[in-house]
Amino acid sequence: MRILVGWDDSDEADLISMYLGIDENEVVVTTTKTEFLKKAYSEVQHWDVILMTIAMPDMDAGYEIFTKLQRARPDTPIVGACHQPDVFRIVKFMTNGMRAYVLRDSGGDFVFMLQATLQSTVEAVRAEREQKLAERLREEVESVRKLQASVIPEDLEAPDGYSICGRYEPSQIQVVGGRTVTMAGGDYYDVFTLDENNVVLLVGDASGHGMKAAMSIMTMHTLVRMIRTQKYQDTAQFVAEVNNQLSEQSVVNDEGGFITLLYAILNIERQELQWTSAGHPVPIRQDLGTGKVELYGPEDAGGLPLGIMPDVEYETYTSTLPEKSRLLLCTDGLEEAFPEGKPGRHHQFGIEGIFKTLERTYEQTVQEAMQALFDDSNAFTEGAGRHDDTSVVMLDRF
Repeated sequence: MRILVGWDDSDEADLISMYLGIDENEVVVTTTKTEFLKKAYSEVQHWDVILMTIAMPDMDAGYEIFTKLQRARPDTPIVGACHQPDVFRIVKFMTNGMRAYVLRDSGGDFVFMLQATLQSTVEAVRAEREQKLAERLREEVESVRKLQASVIPEDLEAPDGYSICGRYEPSQIQVVGGRTVTMAGGDYYDVFTLDENNVVLLVGDASGHGMKAAMSIMTMHTLVRMIRTQKYQDTAQFVAEVNNQLSEQSVVNDEGGFITLLYAILNIERQELQWTSAGHPVPIRQDLGTGKVELYGPEDAGGLPLGIMPDVEYETYTSTLPEKSRLLLCTDGLEEAFPEGKPGRHHQFGIEGIFKTLERTYEQTVQEAMQALFDDSNAFTEGAGRHDDTSVVMLDRF
C-alpha cells in the first residue's frame, strides 16, 4: 500500500512510520499541516489510503484539513484517529465521508492495529468500486441486449396457407449462488416480404458472446434491410454481397470474428424455397402427414461464414415445399445445449434431439412445437441453461 500519514506527535510518528513500513508498504509520515497537504496535493504521488489525526492541531482545523483532502483526493479513503475522550467528535467526520477510525491509547498500542485497519479499509473501497463497475458494465450489457432484441420481430405475418413463428433466447449462465445472468448475444432472425409473392426468412449467428457479437449482428441486420431488393437473382448472389460489405466492417471481423447466416426466400406462387448458407446449419423439413423429419439439403451445404474475406462464392439450393410441411431454420444454440460439466458433441442435445422433439409434436401447432423445442433443449441442460444464444424460425404449410 501507498500510505500518507498526517500526525501530531513526532514520537508516535516515528513508530507509525516504522511499523507501517513493513510488507513492502510505501509510507510517508508528516507532522505539520503544510507538509501534509503538500503531499496530499502532489500530482506525482498516488495514495491508496490516508491516515490523519482529527486534532491537527485542533478539531476545527482537523475538519478543515479533512474537507480539503476530500476535494484533493476524492477517490482515496481517509482513516481518522482520535483519543478516547474525543470519540464523539469523529461522528462529524464519519457522516461526511471518512471511511474508518482508530482510537489512540496512551500506551501507543493502537499502532499495532493500524496495518490491519488500513488494509481492510483499502480492500473494502476496492470491493465497492469493483461492484459499482460490475453493475455499470451489467447495465451497459443490458442496454446492448435490449437494443439487439429490438431488431428481432415479435409478431410475424404469415402468407395465406401458412403459419409462422419465430423465437430468440439469449444465452444464460449460472453464477455463484445459483443466480441466472442473461447475456448479450449475437443470434438473430428476421422475416419480411420482398413483394406479394416472395417472403424472406433468415437466421444469423455472430461468433462469440457479449457486446461485440450483439453489435456485429445489428450491423448485419441494418445491412440486410438496406440492400434487400429483387435485383439479386438468387440467394447466393445476395449473401455474397452481404459478405463483401461485412468484410469491410471491423466490428465484425476484429479478433477473428465472423457471422454465419442462412438466407432463404419462399416463393408463394410456386411454393418453392430457395436458400443459401454461409457456414450455417441447413434447414430442416418435416412431413406433417407422417411426422418424418429430414435435412432439407446436403449437410455440408454451408459456405464460408460472413466477414472473413470478400469475393466468396456461395451456392443456391432450390426445392419445392409440399403441402403439410413444416420448415425449421435455427442457430446452433438449440443443438449444442449440454448439461453443466459435460461439454462436447457426445453430450449435446444434438440434431437427434431436435428430430425427436419434432417427431413427437408434428400434430401440434407451430407455436406448440416451437415451445416444445425450447423446453426439451433447456431440460437437457439439467438446469444449467443454454450457454449459447438460440434463434428459431418455424413455418407450416397447410
